[in-house]
Amino acid sequence: MPSRTDSRLRIAVLADSDTRWKWGALTARRLAERVPGGDSAASRPAAPELDGFLLRGRATPTPRQLAEVGVSPDALREVTMTQFLDTVAELDDERAYDVVVLALVGGAAQAALHGLAARRPGHTRRPVIVTGYVGVVYEKLADGLLLRHGADVVLANSRHDAERFRAVYEGVGADACAVTEAALPFLGGAAYREEPGRDTVVFAAQPSVPESRADRQYLLRRLVDHAWRHPGREVVLKLRSKPGEHTTHIEEHPFQKLAKGMDLPPNFSLAYGNMSEILDRTDLLVTVSSTAALESLHRSVPTAVLTDLGVREALGNHHFLGSGCLASWDRLDAGHRPTPDAGWLAAQGVAPGEAYHRAFDHVRERMSELLSKESLPPIAPYYTAATAPGYLPGILARHHLAPDGTPLPGAAPANEPTGLRRLVRYAVRDAARGAYRHGVQRVAPVIRRMGEL
Repeated sequence: MPSRTDSRLRIAVLADSDTRWKWGALTARRLAERVPGGDSAASRPAAPELDGFLLRGRATPTPRQLAEVGVSPDALREVTMTQFLDTVAELDDERAYDVVVLALVGGAAQAALHGLAARRPGHTRRPVIVTGYVGVVYEKLADGLLLRHGADVVLANSRHDAERFRAVYEGVGADACAVTEAALPFLGGAAYREEPGRDTVVFAAQPSVPESRADRQYLLRRLVDHAWRHPGREVVLKLRSKPGEHTTHIEEHPFQKLAKGMDLPPNFSLAYGNMSEILDRTDLLVTVSSTAALESLHRSVPTAVLTDLGVREALGNHHFLGSGCLASWDRLDAGHRPTPDAGWLAAQGVAPGEAYHRAFDHVRERMSELLSKESLPPIAPYYTAATAPGYLPGILARHHLAPDGTPLPGAAPANEPTGLRRLVRYAVRDAARGAYRHGVQRVAPVIRRMGEL
């Protein structure tokens, strides 16, 4: 990699939503904590120089959502895909990135890989490309993985995921050496301890699970009923986003709106904020399939994964089969507290203790090996004009890239507009997002109801 007077790792994180920014930024920190090895590239200080790039789109995080993650980059800007690619390609050796973390949905990750490949053909000095998943991988396993193929490191959050990822790549004849076992980067916090006089139940909401208004109303009613049944217990509905904000998934029926007009007991409340801080005062975490359950289990907080709406792939709670955490509201109302299976926790990479602290050792070794190379091989995604001629061009076109990864005519340049033009652009963008949210949360449900008449 380029030699510089500043020996810190330079890492760029490109993210397209609040949860992916959280994963990408914290992954960058984990990668740089301690890179084993003795050469100059591998023995750099722990604190990286971190530049954040937010991919402009429907789910671009707000300042509040970014602050909630608790990671402050050295620089942060909102970009289009072509602007990001141009920025990375145009940096000289002194400012070049050592690592690029693609914290993106699969299609965007594929576009970035092809765009970077087009700008750095052949064996060359280039950043190490890292990608992966934010949490539980319970749908579109093959699709999402093949769209991420081509990165130097594809992170798996557990031994279970690493085995599945390799099986997918090997099943299509693709190189699986990039799959690297690690863990979710945001696990941590103090282990659970009961406190006298404290009895707090937290329901971790999800934007699109369940999806229907009726199912979400059912869960809210059961949560409120639980609060009425246990007046001495604090019952908290932990929300992902405030009205008007977007997350990775579209939320057509926000819980806070469904709660309006309901008869709510005094021990029931809504909460936003960092999940780790919420878990500091949680005695029972309840969810359908949120990644918050993994954070909770890692800290040994009693955790329940609801079965009320069935155990189904569409809900994602099938991922918790064998965990010992599946339970219904009826059982929780009666005082049940699930006991997790230790073997399942270990296989999922959420077992507490020393195992988690060493979970990133292997990927750091992999990074050390890649960073020490004078040049890296060409980026070679599985999807090409030969393997997926009817699929790949459409994915790249969404990000204004031609089938060969080069920018399409009219793609936005790397330089940002300034002054009045920038203010006008942001105003138009925010108005467009507002119209989109209105369409998703107001107009679309009405049209669907009319279609059912």
